[in-house]
Amino acid sequence: MSNFAINAGKKILKGKAEKRAPLSPLYEIREDERGRERRHKRELPPGLSKRDQKILQSVRKRAHYLDRGISLCGMRFGWTFIIGIIPGAGDVADAILAYTLVTRKARQADIPDSLVREMLMNNALSVAGGVVPIAGDIWVAYFRTNSRNAFALEKYLVKRGEQNLEAERRAQLAAPGEQANGTAVEKKSSSGSRWFSRKSSKSSKSQGKEKAVETKRPTAPSVVQEGSRGSRFVENWAEPNPKVDWEPNGAQT
Repeated sequence: MSNFAINAGKKILKGKAEKRAPLSPLYEIREDERGRERRHKRELPPGLSKRDQKILQSVRKRAHYLDRGISLCGMRFGWTFIIGIIPGAGDVADAILAYTLVTRKARQADIPDSLVREMLMNNALSVAGGVVPIAGDIWVAYFRTNSRNAFALEKYLVKRGEQNLEAERRAQLAAPGEQANGTAVEKKSSSGSRWFSRKSSKSSKSQGKEKAVETKRPTAPSVVQEGSRGSRFVENWAEPNPKVDWEPNGAQT
């Protein structure tokens, strides 16, 4: 009876621990056609840029091997548990690895300061728990700070991917309207250019007709010759006759 109670208690505690502890950020468990559980790599969220995809994939791998990369006797733990066994130096090394391999890599995705503070707080809790001998190492293996930071980064990038998809959808919806406006403007410009070309052709034709009419008109008599004759007459009339003398009474001498 006591063994049954102990086993039942272990199962309950194990189930609660699995629910509270984060799963692997790199793998997920799926059932195949026969109902057996298989481990598969988790897919990347849609809508992310290539840079964000590379950063998330790198953070997932590092967090997995630091927290769950080793399997022994049905138990999974990572390099943080092994390194943390060393008193003092192991905890410092775990803190350095958690920051350099996960947190600093995640900051390359331009995450907000609130998310960075959350990651640093997880690292601080892990270091504070690891100070306690033996129990602190178990706490570090259970807490899995790197996996928590990887899931926090993924949660933020999922929202960013949704925003990118929404922006692309709005751009696609707005594209047909812009194309229609562009075609309307092109039609207006083409009609205006046609009207202008027709008007210019009409004006050129009218100018050509006017030139033709001017060439067909009879030439007016030259006024220059008449003017030259009149000018000579006026000059001759104005010149006094030296042979004729005029008297006041009007009689010639």
